[in-house]
Amino acid sequence: MIDTSDFRNGIGIIVDGEIYQIIEFQHVKPGKGGAFVRTRLKNLRTGAVLERTFRAGERMEQAILERKPLTYLYGQNGEYIFMDMETFEQVPIPATLLGDRVKYLKEDTEVQALTHEDRIIGAELPFFMEFEVVETDPGLRGDTASGGSKPAKLETGAVVQVPLFINIGDRIRVDTRTDTYLERAK
Repeated sequence: MIDTSDFRNGIGIIVDGEIYQIIEFQHVKPGKGGAFVRTRLKNLRTGAVLERTFRAGERMEQAILERKPLTYLYGQNGEYIFMDMETFEQVPIPATLLGDRVKYLKEDTEVQALTHEDRIIGAELPFFMEFEVVETDPGLRGDTASGGSKPAKLETGAVVQVPLFINIGDRIRVDTRTDTYLERAK
């Protein structure tokens, strides 16, 4: 059991039978009345973010979250198969636990699996990844980096907005958290 004075960003807690990760918290002591802690929590099963207020000193159960590196192998029947690099065991993870970032999975991508009591409850892809552009409108003479943008389909099937000078075959870096183009890859 932990109380609100033990809150730290990234710590896992169990609230109403669900596992949440603390995204941010703020201890508030108003001039009148008791102190409280305002938090933003991420549900690790659904990915939903909610704001919740706790009274100062309120106790709850801590969810011990462990991270384990897994390497993506292939997808089949709505499940994605990963390999545990320590035991070489193949681990299936349902698409629902990966969320919409599954569109960035490609072979040999290393992800961080979140486990609670030896059960996988989610997986985090790398924040920045490189992809090859397989489909986009051709760039025209005079297109500049500060011009507009156009959609580009990546090797995994994901679509991101890229500058007009990006062409088919170019390798680009993408922020997988925000679905945004960062730069050309070298």
